[in-house]
Amino acid sequence: MKKLFKNLTFQVLTAIAIGVLLGAFFPEIAKNMKFLGDTFINLVKMLIAPIIFFTIVLGIAKMGDMKKVGRVGGKALLYFEIVTTFALIIGLIIANLVKPGVGVHLDTSQWKDQLAQYTSQGEKMGLFDFLIHAVPSNIVDAFAKGDILQIVFFAVLFGFALTSFGKKGKPIIDLFDQISQVFFKIVNMVMRVAPIGAFGSMAFTIGKFGLSSLLPLGKLMLSVYLTMFLFVFVVLNLICKFYGFSLWNYLKFIKEEILIVLGTSSSESVLPRMMKKMEEYGCSKSTVGLVLPTGYSFNLDGTSIYLTMAVVFLAQVSGVHLSLEQELTIIGIMMLTSKGAATVTGGGFIVLASTLAAMKVIPLEGMALLLGVDRFMSEARAIVNMIGNGIATIIISKSENDFHPEKEVQEQKSLVNNI
Repeated sequence: MKKLFKNLTFQVLTAIAIGVLLGAFFPEIAKNMKFLGDTFINLVKMLIAPIIFFTIVLGIAKMGDMKKVGRVGGKALLYFEIVTTFALIIGLIIANLVKPGVGVHLDTSQWKDQLAQYTSQGEKMGLFDFLIHAVPSNIVDAFAKGDILQIVFFAVLFGFALTSFGKKGKPIIDLFDQISQVFFKIVNMVMRVAPIGAFGSMAFTIGKFGLSSLLPLGKLMLSVYLTMFLFVFVVLNLICKFYGFSLWNYLKFIKEEILIVLGTSSSESVLPRMMKKMEEYGCSKSTVGLVLPTGYSFNLDGTSIYLTMAVVFLAQVSGVHLSLEQELTIIGIMMLTSKGAATVTGGGFIVLASTLAAMKVIPLEGMALLLGVDRFMSEARAIVNMIGNGIATIIISKSENDFHPEKEVQEQKSLVNNI
C-alpha cells in the first residue's frame, strides 16, 4: 500500500479526481487554486530553455558528423509535415461528417474582450512570420522568454561551432554534460510536486467554467476527442506498426507524462521529462535533442486536428458553405500557419484568427463561441501533441539505427553500475 501511495501515476490520478470534485462542489474555492497549477508549470518552464540548449549542443557535438545532423533534421521536418497534413485532413473530414456546428446559437458577449485580443494578433500574423520568428534578434531575450524555436536555432548553430573545434572543444563538452545532469536532477525534484500542480489546474478549470458549460458545445468537444482518439489509435498506431514497435507499450511507458499533461493542459509541463524518457526508451541522445524540441513547434498533431475542425465548426455556425476548393485552401494555409502555434501564448487561437482573416469568408466573431470550452479541449490537444512528438523521435532514431530497446538500455545501465 505504501508503494502505491508513492507511485506518481496514482498520485496524479488522485489529485485530478480531487480537483474535479472541488471544482464541481466548491467552485469559489477551486478558482483560487489556479496559482498551484501556474506555479508548477513555471517550475518546469524555468528548466526547459537550458535543458533544450545543452541537450541539442551535446547531441550535435557528440555526433560529430555534420551530414548526419542535417540528415536527421531533414527527416524530422519531412515527417512532421506529412503527419500534420494527415491530421489536418482527418479533422476536416470528421467535422464535415459530424457537423458539430449545425444548430448551435450561443450568446458570445461575455467573450468579446478576450476575442478582440486574439483576433488583433491574428490579423497581424502572416504565413511566414514563424520563419522570421525562428531567428532570435537577442539570444538572452529568447532564453528569458523560453522561446523553444529560437533556442533550438541558436543551439544548433552553437553545436556546429563547438564541433569544429575538435579535441579542443572536449573540456566544454564535458562541462556541458555535467551541467545538463544537474538540470535533469532538478527535473526529478520538480516532478515530486506534479500532483499538486495537476490538482490546482483541474480545480480551477472546473470551478471557473463548470461542467454545465460543456453541454451547449458538447457535440464539438465529443467530435474533437473522437477524432484525436482515432488519429492516435489508427493513424499513429499504423505508423508504429510499420516501424516495428508497439504503440501500447510506448503509451504505457509515458503514462505518467500523459496524466501530468491531462492535469495541467500543457505539453510543455513534461518536455524535460520526455527528453529523458525517450533516451531511457532507447532513442539516441543526439536524436532526442534535435527531434523532440523541434517537434514542439513543427509537429502539433493535436493542434492541427483542432484547428481544421474549429474552422468547419465556425463555418457551420455562421451558415457559410465551404466549397472543396476553400477547404483545400484551409489545409494549405494551416500547413504553414500551424507551425507557429507554439511560438506565442494563445498560439492556437492566433493561428485560427490568422487563417480566418486570410480566407475572408467566415466571420471572426464566431471564434468567441470556442473560448468558453477551449480549456476543456486543450488537454486533448496537448496530449496528442506530446504522443506524436515522442513517436516521431522513436521513428527518426530507428531510421538512423540509433534505437536500442528499453531493456537493452536498462541492462547497459546495470552493467555500468556494477562496474
